[in-house]
Amino acid sequence: MKVLFVAPYLPSPPRFGGQRRLDGLMRGLTDRHEVSVLAFNKLDPYAEMSLEATRRFCHHVATVPEVDLESIGKTKRWLQARSLISRNSYEGMLARKRRNFQEHLHKMLADNHYDVVQVEFAQMGAYDFSGQGWNSPLLVLDEHNIEYDLARRSAETSESVARRVYNAMNWRKLRVEERRVWSKCDGVVVTSHRDNDLVVDGRRRLSTAVVPNGVDVEAFQPANVEADPNRLLFFGAINYFPNQDGVVHFIDHTLPLILARRPQTKLWIVGPGARKPVVDRQTESIVITGFVDDLNEHLDKAAVVVVPLRIGGGTRLKIVEAMAKGKAIVSTRIGAEGLDIVHGTHALLADTPEEFATHVETLLADPGLARRIGAAARELAVERYSWTAVVKTLEEFYVRLRTEREQRAAQRA
Repeated sequence: MKVLFVAPYLPSPPRFGGQRRLDGLMRGLTDRHEVSVLAFNKLDPYAEMSLEATRRFCHHVATVPEVDLESIGKTKRWLQARSLISRNSYEGMLARKRRNFQEHLHKMLADNHYDVVQVEFAQMGAYDFSGQGWNSPLLVLDEHNIEYDLARRSAETSESVARRVYNAMNWRKLRVEERRVWSKCDGVVVTSHRDNDLVVDGRRRLSTAVVPNGVDVEAFQPANVEADPNRLLFFGAINYFPNQDGVVHFIDHTLPLILARRPQTKLWIVGPGARKPVVDRQTESIVITGFVDDLNEHLDKAAVVVVPLRIGGGTRLKIVEAMAKGKAIVSTRIGAEGLDIVHGTHALLADTPEEFATHVETLLADPGLARRIGAAARELAVERYSWTAVVKTLEEFYVRLRTEREQRAAQRA
């Protein structure tokens, strides 16, 4: 098959969760299919690196410079405020600013015969993919998260009044826009069964498939390295609000309970984009590294990986990567949502600061238990979440959608 990915950014080299999913799916498909991509490319120090890395495995790479809001006299906060008095969400307003991307997309669809066009994120589905007549490719939407559900959960849990009000208004607009995109697709890919239920929700004619986030089980392997018995690790893009919210809540409510009984414990926060709410909380017990080239080094040294998320959707790449490394994990149930994790076998789950702290202390005090849980997590990651298994599920969905289209055509004949 010839597959075109339409994405808000290039996949490689992956520096955050969304890129890791895109990179894993695209690389896996290139073993048996011709894969191309049209994406925005941010004008930053990684722009040329992203082009070079993606060209190594993609048949054709096309990019459009990402819009710099300040260059058009706008800011994110200004557009978000404007969206409050609009029928459209902030995300919907931003998508309509990018006419050059639409023109490039139409040209690629006109000049090539793709079997599948896979759209990454619902906001990219706002573009027009029509005009191909009988050569129309299958249109597949990959929902990394159900965006309106994330906004709804943010409205319910945020401690900021302004953010609660904004998300309470915005998630309903997002739901309308997101469902509109679903209705024009041949199929929708989600990362968890919970998200699948949100998409279907009475839409029996909508074809869906659960294609979970995966991990390169060869690149993420347990290492024969002695972990620091006092080191906790949280990793991910810290400028992603669910991550920031989870880290801040953990620092304020859970870490003090751990330090009261194990004062030598240190929390390492690894990932790009730490902002003031996190940076201002840095102490001798909290280390913020920023972006790192090699995440494996930090995973190897961690005694326990913590995932204290209170907001989420889909499945968390940080968990499957820690599982593949054979690390002991303590997570909230939302953090582990969508994964086939059994509490006490593959990880320890907790939703209150007290319970979370107790689980962390238990693993730090019992390295043997931490090793057993880590080994079971590794086994689960290899069996169910390797990119090889994940991509096979996606390929099977493409075949199913093509068969469904042929059956509909035969019924009309």
